[in-house]
Amino acid sequence: MNGRIVIPGAGGMVGRVLAGQARAQGRDVVALTRSEWDITDALAAARFIEAGDVVINCAGYTKVDAAEAEPERVAAVNTTGPETIARACARAGADFIHISTDYVFSGDFSAVPGGGPRPYDIDDATGPLSVYGRTKLAGEFAVLAAMPDAHIVRTAWVYQGRDGTDFVAVMRRAALGDGVVEVVADQIGSPTYAEDLCTALLQIADGAIRQPLLHAANDGAVSRFEQARAVFAELGADPSRVRPVGSDEHPRPAPRPPYSALSARRSAEAGLTPLRGWREALCAALSVA
Repeated sequence: MNGRIVIPGAGGMVGRVLAGQARAQGRDVVALTRSEWDITDALAAARFIEAGDVVINCAGYTKVDAAEAEPERVAAVNTTGPETIARACARAGADFIHISTDYVFSGDFSAVPGGGPRPYDIDDATGPLSVYGRTKLAGEFAVLAAMPDAHIVRTAWVYQGRDGTDFVAVMRRAALGDGVVEVVADQIGSPTYAEDLCTALLQIADGAIRQPLLHAANDGAVSRFEQARAVFAELGADPSRVRPVGSDEHPRPAPRPPYSALSARRSAEAGLTPLRGWREALCAALSVA
């Protein structure tokens, strides 16, 4: 087991879960919220990083729609901030793991041989559609330019499923209520349980995996509509209360890729344990009170 696990962005969902898992495993954890470590402060990283640390960056600007209105702020958090951490880790002799997103992909398979969509591999062509996706992709390039032996971990549709605003939590509250819920049926991805993502991050932190770019998402591809119906079914609510609609009926400021499921094939070849299927993970999440 390596040295300390240092977590910027520890106040967010993934950061909280990661800190809890790491402590439960007996690791030495330094968990820092945004007020304690603002990653846009160019001088801050050096105050927290020591030789032998594993820094897992859970800080990020993740409000996909709001990002369209403030691209400079988003770039500072999603691109420049991670680059600054990478440089500080390289100087200090620490390892660095940075979380990225399925939204670096476009979902456009029109030019792909065979024509149909299939889960994205790590070396597939990117093509982000939104400010959020573009700044996250730029962050990947910036981190690896500053520290080639860093790890970039792309994940997708992360949820914890209890309190909060993640999709599963929202659908859980809807299932316990009444009435019809409209959910888009033309966005397909890989829903990922935060607990499973953090298990993968800690495996990477142990240092045996050398591949710099990895995918860590629960296995399978499902639409938001199908995911919502699964939440209702698991909770004993009537899935027919969930009605499919097109994205054009619920327009959002930021475009989403119509398909962004992630393949674990190349990551498994590199030694990362594949995450379980999305439905099994959802059942586990909903079983937690």
